Amino acid sequence: MDRYWLKIKESIWFIPTLYSLFSVVLAIISSTIDHLFNQTLLLYVPPVFLTSVNLAQTILGGLSAALLTMTTFTFSTIMVVLITYSSQFSPRTMKNLVRDPMVWRVLGVFMGGFIYTTLSLLFMQESITGESVISGLIGVLYAMVCLIFFAIFIHHIAQNIQVNTLIEKLKIEGIDAVGCYETFLKREDMTTQTNDNWTLRGTANPITARSDGYLQLVDIEQLVALAQKHKGKIEMNCYIGDFVQKNSPVVTLYTKDQIFLQEDDGKLFVVGRERDTRQDPVFAIQKMVEVSLRAISPGINDPNTAIHNIHQLGRLLGSYSQLPRRDFIFMDEDKYLRVKMSIHSFEDVLYHTFHQLRHYGKSDISVLCAITDSLTMAAELAPLESKKDIWTIQLYVIEGMENSDFHSLDRVFYQKKIDKLANQVGEGSVDLPIQMINENS
Repeated sequence: MDRYWLKIKESIWFIPTLYSLFSVVLAIISSTIDHLFNQTLLLYVPPVFLTSVNLAQTILGGLSAALLTMTTFTFSTIMVVLITYSSQFSPRTMKNLVRDPMVWRVLGVFMGGFIYTTLSLLFMQESITGESVISGLIGVLYAMVCLIFFAIFIHHIAQNIQVNTLIEKLKIEGIDAVGCYETFLKREDMTTQTNDNWTLRGTANPITARSDGYLQLVDIEQLVALAQKHKGKIEMNCYIGDFVQKNSPVVTLYTKDQIFLQEDDGKLFVVGRERDTRQDPVFAIQKMVEVSLRAISPGINDPNTAIHNIHQLGRLLGSYSQLPRRDFIFMDEDKYLRVKMSIHSFEDVLYHTFHQLRHYGKSDISVLCAITDSLTMAAELAPLESKKDIWTIQLYVIEGMENSDFHSLDRVFYQKKIDKLANQVGEGSVDLPIQMINENS
């Protein structure tokens, strides 16, 4: 893991730059063939595919202007979609489009086409006037490829601008983040059963962050190797996704004696300006919550989107509930305990997921029913110990409704949802507060 390489890969211009470099090489190769192997072309390429220099210049000039226009249109469309993501869904969801390789691949193809046609015109010398060249044919083929990518781009954008598509991607993103920890559980050098045997002795050697930001990623292999090298133990001082200040300790290495650490922290962990979902399922949940909050806000007032999103949260929370409640402890090849990492408790995740939804949706019975449905879906996947936390959150939601007025049919409908959840978690159901009955009902 290298933070500089990660920054390069996540840069908007990384993929377009690769396609542009490919186009430069293609232009050099085609111009070399036209200049040095002109007569050989007539032996292997049918004359119908070859053009004169004047015709090639006309074709390449027209394609150059057309591809520049398509590049501008594509970039403008990307900016419009980014603004839509920020204003309609959540500013945190913009990264989902920025990380979409298809979007930047299309932009790279158009940029590469413009570069190829322009360089081919530049390399086309008068010394080959009257002879046949292949640059025009390659330009036409490149334009056809651009046209295909343009059609794919329009379809892709039309799909991704739909809120249901975004919600599905956010859910998959969160499940993949949970899957990262499920992968840890399958490792032979990882255990969650030796918390009682984890003791810290010796001198603390903190490894600090070089800048302010969010802890995005940690490299377990590098941490284990560092602890093994110094015959010590490493304990993480914060959760993945936490904000850390410059020079604050992120991990601490405990050794017998004081040592001088020279390891580059970029190999151990990555601190960035924004949170990252690859090892942070809580952030994926937060983004889905923000989409729901924006949907039920008075400015947008789209409760059905919020309901659908809250239902998807139930599936993601159910997956998270299956993670162990104990800390992740990693060992070296000699089975010595080396690295200890903690994750957010399921109880805390539930609270941070629903406390804002409960507050802003307490007057909408459909949102409250969606919250209970989501908890029911999570309970279907959750182990027994996590079901108690789910029921606690449901009681917390009911508690916040005591000053709300609902009509009798709303009360009956919601009571059925609560009874279903109570049956799923093995608890006795509770009756809704009498204050919830509207006096006019």
